[in-house]
Amino acid sequence: MKRWWMLALGVNAHASVTLGLFGLPLVMPEILRHFGVSLPVGGLIGNAPAIGILCALVAWGALADRHGERLILGLGVGVAAVTLAAAAFAEATWAVIALLALAGAGGSAAMVGGGRIVLRWFSPPERGVAMGVRQVSFTLGMAAAAFVLPPVAAAHGLTGVLLLCSGLSLLAAVLAALFLAEPPHEAPGSRAAAAGSPYRQPALWRVHATSALHAVPQIVVTTYGVDCLVTSYGWDGVAAGRLFGVAAIGGAVVRVAAGRWSDRTGLRMRPLLLLTLWNLAVLALLVAGALTGAAFGVAMLALASVMTVAGNGLAYLTAGELAGPGWAGRVLGTHNTVQNTVALVATPLAGLLIEGTGYWAGFAAGLGCALVSLPVIPLRADRS
Repeated sequence: MKRWWMLALGVNAHASVTLGLFGLPLVMPEILRHFGVSLPVGGLIGNAPAIGILCALVAWGALADRHGERLILGLGVGVAAVTLAAAAFAEATWAVIALLALAGAGGSAAMVGGGRIVLRWFSPPERGVAMGVRQVSFTLGMAAAAFVLPPVAAAHGLTGVLLLCSGLSLLAAVLAALFLAEPPHEAPGSRAAAAGSPYRQPALWRVHATSALHAVPQIVVTTYGVDCLVTSYGWDGVAAGRLFGVAAIGGAVVRVAAGRWSDRTGLRMRPLLLLTLWNLAVLALLVAGALTGAAFGVAMLALASVMTVAGNGLAYLTAGELAGPGWAGRVLGTHNTVQNTVALVATPLAGLLIEGTGYWAGFAAGLGCALVSLPVIPLRADRS
């Protein structure tokens, strides 16, 4: 039972910091109004935490491999709380971007720590569900952000949004620092620490590459989905946020179901392949809806926000299992670094593409990346 309590603390830390690190695109109309900038620049502000995440993940992973999750979650999420509060009172655009990047650097500790909790406290037949629950932390955070941040933005502006994100992060940091513990022993079935780098395995590189490709449709949908509903379909910003909140809850359910499916079959990559095929169908319909302005485009946008995140936990878990406990923190940090590098590059490029051509083109770019990922998925990793 204690292992689930430890996982709950990791989930709470990740979910709480998610609002500030990934929830800001949900108030994109307020960001554009507050700073008076174009959509690509607004996308850069909303995703500025990714800059810090990109720089800090591997370092947090190495620190976690040496000192455990308690230190990095308490310290890192606490840093995120302080810098989010500072960003609330900054006026210059460059200062806000810099402070949000620092918040991302600190808060990224939760992205590494939660994954290590699963690998160290749970045995392999439980890890799919446990990692699905851990990955739900992101979707729970995004659901809370979708329901809470747009109304707060409407009532108190961007300052109120950032202060709320800061307070939630501070509470999560205190809880993690007080109550997280080390496992009494390594979980049964954990691989021994490898004598050399796990990157001698080609499958590990392919897992990273698969997640990088899958990150593109996720980024396009989550960053610009609310603005698409507002500008293309005439939705109110609060109502659009609520739709994405419901979709985030659906995404949480799908992630846990995917983990359970993985545990029952003993496979990780084959379920990911099947989920990718489903994503291709959903994204193709989303492109068609955005291109024609058909009403079904709204339903496909909500469904895409659910399905494009469904396989994240399977790839993340596979990376950690291929790494072994001695390298898990660094490999999971690298895995998330790859994803956030793609996010940092894809966000402004997608914004330029959408401004120049239309939302359908941004969604089509995501569809193309998902299609390219099919031959990259390392099915042989399941046999290892």
